[in-house]
Amino acid sequence: MISRWLNHEGVNVKVVAVTGATGFVGRHLVAALARAGWQVRLLMRRDPVVAEWRDAQPQIVAGDLRDAAALEALVEGVDRVVHVAGLIKAARRESFFSVNTGGSVKLAEALQRRAPDAQLLHVSTLAAREPQLSDYAASKRAGEDAVRRILGARATVIRPPAVYGPGDPESLLFFKLARGSSVPLAGPPAARAALIHVADLVSLMVMMLESPDGGVWSAADERPAGYTWREVFTAAAAAVGNPDAKLYDAPLPLLRAIALAGDVGKLLGSANMLNSLKLRELRHTDWSVPVAQWARPAGWSPTFDLARGFADAVAWYREAGWLPRP
Repeated sequence: MISRWLNHEGVNVKVVAVTGATGFVGRHLVAALARAGWQVRLLMRRDPVVAEWRDAQPQIVAGDLRDAAALEALVEGVDRVVHVAGLIKAARRESFFSVNTGGSVKLAEALQRRAPDAQLLHVSTLAAREPQLSDYAASKRAGEDAVRRILGARATVIRPPAVYGPGDPESLLFFKLARGSSVPLAGPPAARAALIHVADLVSLMVMMLESPDGGVWSAADERPAGYTWREVFTAAAAAVGNPDAKLYDAPLPLLRAIALAGDVGKLLGSANMLNSLKLRELRHTDWSVPVAQWARPAGWSPTFDLARGFADAVAWYREAGWLPRP
């Protein structure tokens, strides 16, 4: 059964439920879904005040992933669900699994009960391909496995690589580092990592909603084979107006010392991004996307190469005051 809602012009529209809407990817996704003609329903603890959503007029269901009743209300009668919510940093392994795995299970079970015909687009991470590297990667892989076990072909998984773009607080660090006269490279010289601009990722996700196939796919820009750390930081330095920056391989003992400080912080209850497990992810040599796994639905192609994408991100950071103007 396909549900329909009437918009303010009396036109029938399809309904999509979204978790994690206030995160970096989620904020862009909600706006993109509204532009594509979807009525968006969001799971949130409070009413949002998001400038990008001024034309989206989302429906709000109060609650979170722990609330079974809220999840049922979220998915009741929808056509599609996009599960974006998740933890990217946590002080405890149990926290990762509680949200990234347990929350995914609860959402899939709510779909089984209340929306037996709805399709799920489950947003994971490329790190889930290597679950042995970190608690984060393991929890995301377990979440993938769980929703596919519960929903079968009704669950399609998308694994984004590193995502960057306007409004991202995590990749901001790259551009801050790229402003220095000497720029450290945390990954080994042979490592390669795929990347994607957030606008390209959400446009890909919107198109995947139209024809879900129950598979596991990975996102990437025009170079699924990825970039070296030197290529990434050369492009970042150019984007911030520092093309003469000297790039050097950061000594592994120094990186381990910094990661150890993060480990100590975790023991004290602080959710640090850089710790020994995250360092294992950063030092992994292959975060490329095989062409056979590259998500490219008909009609979609990335619009941002690395230079244009980084320039777009830096322009936003400067406008927002996150980076100084030149």
